[in-house]
Amino acid sequence: MDLLRNAVRPYAWGSRTAIADLLGRPVPAPHPEAELWLGAHPADPSLLVGEDGSETSLLDRLTEDPTGQLGPDCAGRWGGRLPFLMKVLAADEPLSLQAHPSAAQAAEGFAREEAAGIPLDAPNRNYKDPNHKPELICALTEFHALAGFRDAHRTLELLKSLEVPALRAHIELLAAQPDADGLRALFTTWITLPQPALDKLVPQVLDGCVAHLRDHGPFDRECRTALELAEAYPGDAGVLAALLLNRIVLHPGEAIYLPAGNLHAYLHGTGVEIMANSDNVLRGGLTPKHVDVPELLRVLDFRCGDVPVLRGDAVGHLTAYRTPAPEFHLSTLDWTSESGDVEGEWIDSAGPQILLCTAGAARLTTADGRRLDLARGQSVWVAAADPSVLVEPVGLAECGRVQLFRATAGVA
Repeated sequence: MDLLRNAVRPYAWGSRTAIADLLGRPVPAPHPEAELWLGAHPADPSLLVGEDGSETSLLDRLTEDPTGQLGPDCAGRWGGRLPFLMKVLAADEPLSLQAHPSAAQAAEGFAREEAAGIPLDAPNRNYKDPNHKPELICALTEFHALAGFRDAHRTLELLKSLEVPALRAHIELLAAQPDADGLRALFTTWITLPQPALDKLVPQVLDGCVAHLRDHGPFDRECRTALELAEAYPGDAGVLAALLLNRIVLHPGEAIYLPAGNLHAYLHGTGVEIMANSDNVLRGGLTPKHVDVPELLRVLDFRCGDVPVLRGDAVGHLTAYRTPAPEFHLSTLDWTSESGDVEGEWIDSAGPQILLCTAGAARLTTADGRRLDLARGQSVWVAAADPSVLVEPVGLAECGRVQLFRATAGVA
């Protein structure tokens, strides 16, 4: 059981307050801070902090002792790799419109780009590894996102309500096939429009959004989102594509799971994210980074409908977010002063665990008597070889709430 020191990724869309506040550093931070990485991704592995203050890379520890750290089942199944990456994601501006490949698509794409001799750090490289990247985001604050294609009939209502003559042919295209095939046809049409055509169509659609808002139409949030995206990325095909996606608002404790092929963009808010330990992203717009439209179309899943909002299954103080992903499992440990229940929770796993304290403070005690206190923003690595851990809230009456996020490999 070791304290972790984790890397902060300073992407331009990040917040200057959320991660700094969580870590107890001065606010605002000097530059945007987008993601806090907890895990053993080669690009930025966490560091294990010893009692004497020494630091050891978690990646190196796994290389030296994969079975003791991961457990025999996890080490064998994932080749000695930690199969998940946990993040705190803090978005003040929208992320790119993107999707992730399936396991088969990732393996094929990685092999293809390796054979083509494209360097791993090349800006036009799509596949950085041969792995898929399913992910789950659980909201810490109100969290806004676009995810998955909306039901085609509902999208037809939205497009018609804008009353834009230039959209007539596009509406007819979808109306002829109000299903996944029709959405594929319409999305492909929009994402491949020449820039001069986009420069004519997008402003007309935005004018329709403004009129819709002025008339208090039923698609207020969708129209506001299109206008906000267009302000940040004028003339971008992603502005049109956003009109095809579910507009989701998560409240704290709610989550969504994004499987392979799900087109999505996080818009604003802070959440804890867990994913398979991969860096494969296919972008479709709303970004200055590399966009590969043919490759994106190859991996997209155009099935439409609502994206389920997960609220977790609660047993005692533990709430588990179930997904089909074998690489990861996310749960929370939660105590509030209102409940008056301060009884601790024993946790154990046949595999590795990462615990992150996001509210209050907690005391961790192993079955053999080792003890470690976690303050808000601190995290701990629990190796598979470690005995069971008792997690107890500290100072609950004063702080009002103690919360920890727990990442494990597969179903705990």
